[in-house]
Amino acid sequence: MDEQLLNAGAPGRRRHLVDRPVDWVAMAGFMGTGKSRIGWELSRRLQLTFIDTDRVIERVSSMRISEIFELYGESVFRDYETEIVKRCTRLDDVVISTGGGTVVRPENRALLRERGPVVVLQASAETVYKRTRRHRRPMLEVGDPEQRIRELMEQRTPYYDEVATVRVSTDGRESADVVDEIVAKLEAWAQAQDAAVARP
Repeated sequence: MDEQLLNAGAPGRRRHLVDRPVDWVAMAGFMGTGKSRIGWELSRRLQLTFIDTDRVIERVSSMRISEIFELYGESVFRDYETEIVKRCTRLDDVVISTGGGTVVRPENRALLRERGPVVVLQASAETVYKRTRRHRRPMLEVGDPEQRIRELMEQRTPYYDEVATVRVSTDGRESADVVDEIVAKLEAWAQAQDAAVARP
């Protein structure tokens, strides 16, 4: 595990005196929906540390994700992913960007749901294809990648629904607008949580 990255949000470190709705949030959603970009911008807005689980896996393994898939298969990659999700749920003051398939494992869904909140980003299959077609994606190494995107989206939608605290579309939108909506929805969620705790 890349201790420098993960210790950045370790409990007990000096907290920023910032008015923000949450001190921990995960980004989930299909590949190409904007989790890394939006997650990074959200972390800047909330003054939290940003951690991209895919990048941590690459640093820990000293391999690209595509190489892990080729050499060891998806199961080994998912094992890496679960270990990093476990560690990330023990951190504070972070925004976590998860991989598109993280929600496939029930254990990961349970970890994210219990730690929460989780922002699920959404985009159409056409948008995802346009955003990903120039980059190698192991899950899309097929004859018709756009059809594969549709199939995977259909399979994974119930999993995204299971973990989602809030849902936000990124289709045809500026990232700043998306972050504004996320912050507003997180503020509403945090207020509802506080109100629930305050009830006798």
